[in-house]
Amino acid sequence: MRKNVLLFVLAFAATFTAAGQKKANGTVFIEHPSLNVINEFVKATISGDSAKIASFLTDDFKSYNGTAINYESSTGKKAFVNNALQYSRELDYFTIETFPGSYPDAIEYKLVENKKENTDNEVWVQTWSLIKGVHKATGVKIDAGAHRLYSLTKDNKIKSIVNYSNSKVLDEIGASFANRTNGKIYNHHDYINTVRKAMYAYEKGDLDKSMSYYSDDVRFVDINEPYGTSRTKAEEKAGWQKFLTEFEIKSIDMIGYPDYLEYEMDNGREVLSWWKFNLVRKADKKAITISFHFSNSFDENGKIVSEVAYYGKGLLRQ
Repeated sequence: MRKNVLLFVLAFAATFTAAGQKKANGTVFIEHPSLNVINEFVKATISGDSAKIASFLTDDFKSYNGTAINYESSTGKKAFVNNALQYSRELDYFTIETFPGSYPDAIEYKLVENKKENTDNEVWVQTWSLIKGVHKATGVKIDAGAHRLYSLTKDNKIKSIVNYSNSKVLDEIGASFANRTNGKIYNHHDYINTVRKAMYAYEKGDLDKSMSYYSDDVRFVDINEPYGTSRTKAEEKAGWQKFLTEFEIKSIDMIGYPDYLEYEMDNGREVLSWWKFNLVRKADKKAITISFHFSNSFDENGKIVSEVAYYGKGLLRQ
């Protein structure tokens, strides 16, 4: 009992201490003149009005990359305006929208650096945005989130901006200006042999042998099913068995030849193959010929870890 009382007292004391440590340091506004300034600044950025963009900035304006290794590195007013113009010049359908579910905040701090009084009445505005567009030269689509912190002077001039964003899409644009390879394409490879063996075992109704070429955690995707859904090995085998009760496989014939793509990026391993299924529907003895395309991903041990099947499912019901 004493132990429980002691724990209660300590917990209460911790709660009281945490509550006692709270101290307000300003006010957060959902409506504020500075928010109107930022809204107009964003509109000028979208329209590519360089003079208007510059008019919102102080002469000593600095822009910072919040994800940079050197936090002290910055961009001055002239360079920032030139960088801002790149979006309107190089993107089709360029927009900056409010991130869904968010809204900007204006913050008037009471204390600023070194806990000095905010006698200059500076305001910080924080925004969450979606930057959208299609790069004119490369066709790269931008649909990326960004977070910005703006500091404004008492006369509503933007003194600094700290930008937080993911640069991967910009890296993709930069990389897309040059032609480059991404691995090798094989028309003969052991992984192609694996796909053939799995397919022809299925043709003969030997489901156990066909399934032996797939990993235990393989995922099967059917493009006729809702996006994002997949089936397990056991679920797919049950589906195969059901298919064989409804259709007789007269033959499965290869169309052209498979390709094995060995990617440099992410060490991808993919076999692409095309097939003609010659079937007889058992219910009415109707002959059906249907084309299939399979995309099979392999692991480093030569097992199939995913399969995507492309075909017209409605053709089986006609």
